[in-house]
Amino acid sequence: MNIQEHIFRAYDIRGLFNKDLTSGVMYKIGLAAGTYTKKILKKQEITVGNDIRYSSIPLAFAFISGVLSSGVDVVYVGTTAFGQTLFKGWEKKKGPIAFITASHLPPEWNGIKFYYSDGVGFPEGELKKIRNFCLNNNVELANWDQIGKLSQEDAKENYLEFFKKKFKFENKLKVAVDCGGASTTLSAPEIFQSIGIEFVPVFCKTDPSFSARPSDPKPKNLVELKKTVIEQNCNFGVAFDGDGDRAVIVDNKGNVLSADQTGIIIAKYGLKEKRGTIIANVECSKAVDEQLTPLGYKIKRIPVGHTFLTLEAKKENSPLGIESSGHLILPEYFLFDDALVIPLKVAEILTKSDRSLNKLVKEIPIYPIQKEEVECEDKIKFEIVKLLADEVKNDFSNVSTLDGVRIELKNGWVLIRPSNTSPLIRLTAEADTENILNEIIITFKEKLEKTIENYKKMVKI
Repeated sequence: MNIQEHIFRAYDIRGLFNKDLTSGVMYKIGLAAGTYTKKILKKQEITVGNDIRYSSIPLAFAFISGVLSSGVDVVYVGTTAFGQTLFKGWEKKKGPIAFITASHLPPEWNGIKFYYSDGVGFPEGELKKIRNFCLNNNVELANWDQIGKLSQEDAKENYLEFFKKKFKFENKLKVAVDCGGASTTLSAPEIFQSIGIEFVPVFCKTDPSFSARPSDPKPKNLVELKKTVIEQNCNFGVAFDGDGDRAVIVDNKGNVLSADQTGIIIAKYGLKEKRGTIIANVECSKAVDEQLTPLGYKIKRIPVGHTFLTLEAKKENSPLGIESSGHLILPEYFLFDDALVIPLKVAEILTKSDRSLNKLVKEIPIYPIQKEEVECEDKIKFEIVKLLADEVKNDFSNVSTLDGVRIELKNGWVLIRPSNTSPLIRLTAEADTENILNEIIITFKEKLEKTIENYKKMVKI
């Protein structure tokens, strides 16, 4: 069996079904995960669930077979939304949680995410241990009489009851909900309706091929949701990604909110105490600092990646975590990034306000932001960014190398970081005006390209 190392990513495992990720490969990953659970975590149980993709059932069964063959027990919760599986593992707190999904990627992809029982995602170092067990064939096979036990449990009932206890709306709000035919079709409709929200469905029938809209809720994919919000006179709308760990909010005028805007609104109006450390990654807007620091919050910047979000939120006992790609966490409920809690918190804010969501959003400044990609070979991209960081430290006083290199400028900032998955270096900049933004982009793109050119000459590539 040929296992491709590239399927092991920084935050999860992903590949094309029956090309990179076959049932045989998934069985081996299950063996490695079971071995890891016993040897490293000293636990005896894994909670397993899967999303609605066509390939998720065969891959889940293969993974479970591997875990059981290692002598570790499995609690299987079946085909669920991300939050339902994570809630069951969090509720049990007996061992790690594994969810079979490729999140927002197209239907031919699949993969697996790992979490500790408290809802914190596995960091890259721990995923590498599973990878090494797998690639080095350093796995444990149990004797015939010590094979793990398989049990099946319902993940939906207690999950529903949890939300019914936490949220109740007497003044009915009207919310358009776009599940994209994906995994939240199994959770969102029932929960929204059970807590007193007038539910307007958009693509809420399960569709494993994502034929109605792509599983990535980018603004360009939300035409139907925006149209529904306006035509049905909804208070707001929400779109979920493929597995249900990201939510994108649309205001009552059909405008798509960024994760930064949503996070700022939750921090300003939805948290009980205006104190504590809010976690925001290095790509988040400077508006996060400008809007929330005066309220009494501290802002801690972290590297890009949802696993860093949960790890740092736990470490800092944070009330809120904001990941620019759309992951948000509210640890007052749980540490994992279940997207369902985000629109419910927005709804809670609106029931206590005499202003519409659009009016709340207008209070938050929106700065122009731009992203560029520069091609750079995988084998040199990290060295290039390191060299560039050394260069700019001589010219600028406020430089962070937390994740790539972020340079704070008088009227904006720029972040240059290597892609974790592609032969690219990504450049993101934000500024007070479009003119300043264009200057920043031109200046630092030229610097980056010159660094790549000089390095290639030096090493004769």
